[in-house]
Order: sequence, then structure tokens, then C-alpha cells
Amino acid sequence: MARAVIFDVDGTLVDSVDLHAQAWKEAFERFGKQPRFADVRSQIGKGADQLMPVFLSRDELSRFGEQLQTFRGKHFKREYLQKVRAFPRARELLLRVREAGERIALASSAADDELEHYVEVAQIGDLIDYATSADDVARSKPYPDVFCAALAGLQVSPEDAIVVGDSPYDVQAAARAGLRTVAVLSGGFARARLQSAGAVAIYDDPADLHAHFASSPLA
Repeated sequence: MARAVIFDVDGTLVDSVDLHAQAWKEAFERFGKQPRFADVRSQIGKGADQLMPVFLSRDELSRFGEQLQTFRGKHFKREYLQKVRAFPRARELLLRVREAGERIALASSAADDELEHYVEVAQIGDLIDYATSADDVARSKPYPDVFCAALAGLQVSPEDAIVVGDSPYDVQAAARAGLRTVAVLSGGFARARLQSAGAVAIYDDPADLHAHFASSPLA
């Protein structure tokens, strides 16, 4: 059994992927870019530092990348943040992890203030030992920085921890940190894509993982 479980948040514990994608799409449009919603959505799970270069040239990043990122952040908070809801049984899943004697960390590509709101929405603040976000590291997922920070905060080795995430970027980042990942489909990524990224097990959503906790890699 793992000593600690490190949870991604967007798409894993809270239903926010479509909201993030729409906010990014509208931000790109504000600066004259016209990406398809599906293309933007496929990149959710990365932080801004890794997402923007998919849609902007190096010159565009230099000219207005910072302005676009700032606009997106404010736009998301103003129009979409209050629409985020926790997935059913997200809190119960973390409680089950606690009951198993495991410690809990959050490792998110969200900004600090967004992560704080998600913790409140999911009512999990009393269950978390450590939390880290894109604001705390130089590079976001699929780089391993945020998971390395979580391991350091929990003071556990990769062999003693496991990740729960929804995107291939979670799986890839975790693997680079020496961690295994249990994936959930609640973020909207295809099962085959999560499998090919290296997920060791896949469940429908937090409720499904909670229902099968005893037979899952978490236990």
C-alpha cells in the first residue's frame, strides 16, 4: 500500500475542464487567434507555460503572451470560476484514503487562488497534508516539477506514493517523477490515450474509484 496519494484537481476532483477550455478559447480570440474548442480542450491539464506555445508562435508569445495569460486568468475567475463543482464522492474518496492511513497532497496546474477555491468547493481542506500549484514551480505538467514538489512536501519517496489524475499530462509528469498514476475518465480524455500514456489503472470518476478502492492500486 502507498504511504501517500497525490491528487490532480481539475478534471479529477472538480468538473472544470470544459470551463477552462472555453476561457482559454475566448482569451485567444481576444488576441486574434481562432483555435477550435476541441483543440484547446485537448491541452487542458497543462499550465499556461506549456499550453500557450501550442497555439502561439514564439513571436506572438513575446509580443502578447503575458497579456493573454493575464486576461485569461481574470476572465476565468470572472465568468467561470463560480460554476466549478466537485465531482460526486470526491470528498468521500479522500476520506477513504485517510482511513487507509495514507497522506494526501494536491498537485495542480491551476493558479494558487483557483486551487484554494477548488479545495473549498470540494470541501477537502481538512483532509490535505500538502498542496502545490503551477505558481510554485518553474514548469507545469507534463514536466514533473509539481509532483516532485509534492513528494518533497510530503517527505516521501516516489516508491511510497501514487498519483490520481485525469489527463495524459498527469500520467507523463508523474512517470518523469518516478510515480505511478491511477487515471479517471472524468476529465474527458479517452481511455486509450490514458493507457498509452502509462496509467496503471483507469476508473470512470472519483465515485467509481471510491467504490472499488479496496481492489485499486491505492490500497
